Amino acid sequence: MTKLDPGLIERLQGHFGARFSVAQAVRDQHGRDESAYPMTPPDAVVFAESTPDVQFLIQQCKAFKVPVIAFGAGSSLEGHILAFEGGISLDLSRMNQILSVAEEDLMATVQAGVTRNQLNNEIRHTGLFFPIDPGADATLGGMSATRASGTNAVRYGTMRENVVNLTVVTAQGEIIKTAQRARKSSAGYDLTRIFVGSEGTLGIITEVTVRLYPQPEAIAAAVCSFARVEDAVNTVIQTIQMGVPIARAEMLDGLTIRAINQHSKTSLREQPMLFLEFHGSPQSVKEQSETVQALAKDFGGEDFEWAHQTEDRNRLWMARHHAYFACLQLRPGCRAVTTDVCVPLSSLSRCIQETLEDLSQSSLQAPVFGHVGDGNFHCLILVDPASPAEMQEAERLNHRLVERAISVEGTCTGEHGIGRHKMELLRDELGEPALELMRSLKRAWDPLGILNPGKVLI
Repeated sequence: MTKLDPGLIERLQGHFGARFSVAQAVRDQHGRDESAYPMTPPDAVVFAESTPDVQFLIQQCKAFKVPVIAFGAGSSLEGHILAFEGGISLDLSRMNQILSVAEEDLMATVQAGVTRNQLNNEIRHTGLFFPIDPGADATLGGMSATRASGTNAVRYGTMRENVVNLTVVTAQGEIIKTAQRARKSSAGYDLTRIFVGSEGTLGIITEVTVRLYPQPEAIAAAVCSFARVEDAVNTVIQTIQMGVPIARAEMLDGLTIRAINQHSKTSLREQPMLFLEFHGSPQSVKEQSETVQALAKDFGGEDFEWAHQTEDRNRLWMARHHAYFACLQLRPGCRAVTTDVCVPLSSLSRCIQETLEDLSQSSLQAPVFGHVGDGNFHCLILVDPASPAEMQEAERLNHRLVERAISVEGTCTGEHGIGRHKMELLRDELGEPALELMRSLKRAWDPLGILNPGKVLI
């Protein structure tokens, strides 16, 4: 049964009607993500369709001091969307309108529930595309809130570089715009960058203006296998250091490739492998690919296996994007404790190698893969969440990895965010004075603590 005040229920039912739900099945659906946390249902779910809907909900929850947790596609990995302190899950998936596309300005403005695939499908005829690709078909509001990244980040950057402005509902129930559509500005504090990555703790993002890019004239994708992970990684590091503008550079270890073969019915060589993609004119793509292939051979890489046709490239990257779920099938019924460090390129090879040595001595399986072009890699530590011993071992491995990353001036999360799981690690990374400054901002902007409580800050 819901614990909400009957007065709040009456107001929300009056405004939202059937879009307000306390049904157990609906609450359960909004009480799980892809983390290893147990199901944590909210007290109710509200389905918003507009910014004024969100404003009304925040105003009512402020009056009753009830938490609000924004919900997009439910694909987060660190417990971001779970109602650990109860409250209302604000489902933004019905806010799925593309509000405007400014082709000449290379921008689009969308509601927060628009997904990246939806946007790209609807603007394909313009010759433009939105490049940030975290794998899951996440919402652009959620991607902004977690400062998402993905396979294209090595060339196109992350959400930090590609969000122009936001419409946000604050904890006071006010609607603000963080910037105009100009490509740059020196006007006041950079509110856009403060909300990008704030994980729903400072305000609720309802509209996003993003940068678009011309679709490349030519695209070529390839895979290349290596005897050792460090050889694959060093190939990418030298590629970046030489200034080759590669679009995608993904490293997958042999265990990940085995999982992909079983899941996607592919027949890739089950050893460390790079998935690569090149964008540009036909001539520049040819030059890029020849340079990288020569570097790969220096590190013992096999000949490239090419995917030139759109269908073949899509099949290749679909297999990569499904790596997370493929790896889960290595141990049916398990959950994954997913690590997500990012380190300077100069330390990447050593960090990955030392991580693999740790994993080889553990009782748990943990495939390793990542966006090595920007120093970001993941371990999927497969666990039985009902086993305290396995959860303890997973956390030990996670802490070892993060300590190693921080020791070389890396970060505890390159793209997944802090959520619930990494709050202590954020303190290890930035120190108590930096966290206290963040707490001061949280107290000033959300004095009642109703926006996604129990996340980001200890």
